[in-house]
Amino acid sequence: MKQTREDLVQYILKLSEDIYNKLTPGFPAEWLSSDLTVAQLRIMLLLRSEGPLRMGSIASITGTALSTVTGIVDNLIKKDLVLRDVDPNDRRVVLCKLSSEGQKLMDMLWAQGRQQIKKLLRGLNLKELRDAARVAEFLLENI
Repeated sequence: MKQTREDLVQYILKLSEDIYNKLTPGFPAEWLSSDLTVAQLRIMLLLRSEGPLRMGSIASITGTALSTVTGIVDNLIKKDLVLRDVDPNDRRVVLCKLSSEGQKLMDMLWAQGRQQIKKLLRGLNLKELRDAARVAEFLLENI
């Protein structure tokens, strides 16, 4: 069967969705019972990946109004998950960063995701693992 590039992309997306749906029941209870909103989690993931950011940068990256971001960050500060700090290079600049509790939460969520992937990879033989590694390398190179 001859498939176009678009057919293959759609097939890979469908497989990714199927994998996600099969993993969902395996998510830890902490993920599903967390009192974090999606918006709060997005900001925490952003701070985890980017490090400390100005409030305006968070608003710009997330496509959210500055006033909305301020409210979300205020709630994360109340939960002791995010801190406001001054930029060491310019004291006038206020940066948002994960608190130690916020970092622990993000590390735990990341570790749970890694465990799910590890579980998937355990079922592969050595050749399949090599193939999976090549695919991961290809994807990383194309980011």
